[in-house]
This record gives sequence, C-alpha cells and structure tokens, in this order.
Amino acid sequence: MTWLLILILVPLAGSLVLAFLKGNDRAAVLAAFGFSLLEFLLVIPFWLSYSAAGPRLQMTSSFDWIPSFGVHIAFGTDGISLIMIAVIALLVPIVVGGLGTMDKLPAGRSAGGFLSLILLQEALTIGVFAATDVFLFYVLFEIMLIPMYFLIGGYGGANRQYAAVKFFLYSFLGGLIMLASAIGAYSLASDKLGKGTFDWATLVTVVRDAPLSTQVWLFLGFFLAFAIKAPLVPFHTWLPDAAGEAPIGVAVLLVGVLDKVGTFGFLRYCLPMFPDASKTLAPLVLVLSVIGVLYGSILAAGQRDMKRFIAYVSIAHFGFISLGIFAFNEQAMVGSATYMLNHSLATGMLIVVIGLVIARGGSSRISDYGGMAKVTPLLAGLFLLAGLSTLSLPGTNSFVSEFLVLIGSFVDQPVYTILATVGMVLAAAYVLWLYQRLFQGPVRGDALVGAGGGPGTAIAPELGAKKAIKDLGGREIAILAPLVVLIIFLGFYPKPVLDTVTPTVQQTLSAVQGGK
Repeated sequence: MTWLLILILVPLAGSLVLAFLKGNDRAAVLAAFGFSLLEFLLVIPFWLSYSAAGPRLQMTSSFDWIPSFGVHIAFGTDGISLIMIAVIALLVPIVVGGLGTMDKLPAGRSAGGFLSLILLQEALTIGVFAATDVFLFYVLFEIMLIPMYFLIGGYGGANRQYAAVKFFLYSFLGGLIMLASAIGAYSLASDKLGKGTFDWATLVTVVRDAPLSTQVWLFLGFFLAFAIKAPLVPFHTWLPDAAGEAPIGVAVLLVGVLDKVGTFGFLRYCLPMFPDASKTLAPLVLVLSVIGVLYGSILAAGQRDMKRFIAYVSIAHFGFISLGIFAFNEQAMVGSATYMLNHSLATGMLIVVIGLVIARGGSSRISDYGGMAKVTPLLAGLFLLAGLSTLSLPGTNSFVSEFLVLIGSFVDQPVYTILATVGMVLAAAYVLWLYQRLFQGPVRGDALVGAGGGPGTAIAPELGAKKAIKDLGGREIAILAPLVVLIIFLGFYPKPVLDTVTPTVQQTLSAVQGGK
C-alpha cells in the first residue's frame, strides 16, 4: 500500500459512503467534507515524501491486471503529477464547503448523490495523473468522463443535457483514437522485445526508436485526445457549453483540473514517447497555440455570460501553456508546468467568486449587475484579486509562470511569442472590463433583489440594495482563504513549486533531445 493508492482509495471510499446518505443532506455534506479534508491532509506528507532529486517516477506500485497482455495496475508520481494531485485535493473541500452558498442543487436532487459523484471524480482524476501503465491510463481517462457527465447533465443549467453529451462525445472519441495509438505502441514493443507491454517507462525506450513516419501517426493519436481535453483550438468547442451549464463547483473541477489532463498528457506521453514526431509537428502546435491565445482573448471580451467568459479565458491560457511546452526550452516548459497549477488556483478562485455573485443576483448575465462594490466591498476585492491573478499581475502566482513561458519561448520562437504577448494586453482589458461592469458604477440590475421586492425586481434606492444583498459571510471567507493565501504566497515565493517540477521538465527535455 503506497501513498498514491491511499490517495485514490480515500475519496473512492467516501463516494461509496455518500451513495447511502441520499436522504440526509446535512450528514452527506459533513461526510463529504470530512473525506475531502482527510484527503488534503494526506497530500501534505505525500508532497513532503517526494524527492525532487530522485528518479522521475516515485512512490510506485504495480499489480498484475491482465498478465497475458502485459497490463498492470501501476501508479507512480513525478513532479508535474504531484502538483496536480495536490491542487485537486485542495479544490474538492472548497467545492464541498461551497455547496449551499455558491451552489444550490435543483429541486428533488440530494446532496449525497451530488457529492458522491464529486468524490468519485476526485479519485478517478488522481488515478489518471498517477497511472504509469498506458492501458490503465486510457481506461481511467475514459471512465472519469462518467461522473462529470452526470454532474453536468443532472445538476446543470437549462441546456445541461446538450452540454453533457457534447462534453462526453468529444472526450470519448479522442480517447478511442488514443487507444488505437496505444495499441500501435504495444505492437512495436512486441516486435522489439518479443512480448507486448503497456508499461510507460518501457514504451518510452521502445517507441522513441521507431521510424519518423510511425512516430507521427502514433503521436497524432495521443495528441488529438489531449488537444481535445486541453482544450486546444480548434478542438475547444465543448468547453464553453460545459462550463456555461455546469454548477459552479463542477466548473471549478472541470476548468481547474480536468482540462489539465490534456497538457499533462503532452508532457508525460507525447514528448518522451515520440520525440522526433514532437519536434517535427511542433510548428503546427505552436500555430494552434497562438491562435488559441488570441481567439480565446477576443471571444472572452465579447461574452455576455460570466461562466462562458471563464471558459474562453481558459482557452487563451491553455494556448500559453502549450506554447511553452512545444518551444522545447527549459524555462518555457517549467513555466508551462507551473502554469497548470497557477491557472487552477487563479481560475478556481475566479469561478468561486463568480458563483457567489450569481448566488446573490440569481443570474449569470453580466448585464444584470452593476455597482456591487458599494454593497459587497469584500466580494469585490476578492474578485479583483482573482482577476489580477488571472491576468498575471506581478506579485500574484500566475506572473512567474507566464513570464517564464514568454522569456523561454522567445529564445527559439520569437515570432510566436510576440504574437502571444498580445494576449496579455487583451487579458488586462477583458478582466478589468468585467470587474468594471459588475462592481463599479451605479447599483443596478434586474436580477438583483431590491428592498421589499422579489427576484426580478429592479433595484431602486441604493439603500434598499444594501439591505437586500449581503457581503461575504464567514463560511464564504473560509472557502476562499486558502486560495487567497496561495495566490499571494506563490506570487512572492514560487520556489517550492519550481523546485518540484524542474527536474521532471529536465528529464522530459532530455528524452526529447535524445531522439534521432
């Protein structure tokens, strides 16, 4: 029994317990919070036991699953998977703690069922980041779609069924194509070693020696699955629908963690296994990355819905991440790896704060709000902090990552870097524009509650709005506090994260440079 197995089994056990608490919402919330908090506390010694100077894969475990096909239940962690496991362990207690404040379940839906799916999603996602058998990775990659499908389709907005089906089909199709490439890699191992295997470390040594044409086809199978998940333009169209219809807590996990599986896949699978194909197709990926930065930024500025706004902001950010990965520069790749964590923190906080705005106003339309800083100054301040972290203001966590991506990629890819830098200017524009629309100017909005009126009553006197709308309460401050602390702490002292991911990045680059 290793740390990784424990981290997978704890939320899985919690999910099973919650499945039997569907009739008692209070007990379900307390149980879910207890399991998620225990998971977070277990991550602390898990992080401390990881040695950045050690081998790439640590805390490994392996059990025979299908011996005749060389399939194992095998787990291990490197620096990049470590930070992603840590961030999901942080975000899940926040999601659970926000139930009832930023999220209210549809009538007739129990908290037990909802939170059981949340913990199941946590267990499966950790399994995806930890899997070191390619077939096991594929199985978990596909299975983790199921709880997210039900979370969106069962608890989302008016168009939830459409969004859930679109999310599922896009990712499922990408996974099937990846399976075809995984089988191709298995066949190469069988030809060279006399027996097939899905062991990641073995496949890295086998497939990297394949002819370029073979590598390219196998690379494309994995790349397509990860580009859809990332989401990289033009495979991104599922995200605005899914994020727009998902409950706030589900959107936190979807945008904050699940889409990182795509960029994680680039680093863990595409580059080490197919180094020559990665270098050959890098210009194509860089073009798509820059398009994603500009496209996502422009469309974010034109959104009328706050949740869809977040989706397009994330598309722009993932363009930066993939730019840094395929620049094949150590500084840029370290920036991309840390950007995965920092994007989760900044965007996760921004989604939570938007959820608290929607909970007060009853609408996700930007035009239904205005002047809220006059009546909710603390909420406005935390929204601004999350927004400034999103646009990578110096002193916030995201700045170091974005700076490393740009300064590193500029060395070898100056044209792409200059074009992507335009996205930084646009980010400042669309984030500050959203803040101004929601919190500055006169108090207004048909979706807000006026004095003595009900939902849909336009605000009349400002005094009435002050009586009707409350600022953040103690529970809401508590769920935001960890994110605030990390955003500021990592903004001034990013060394712990940089030290964790840098050796893994160096090993990845060494594998790429060792290609033919």
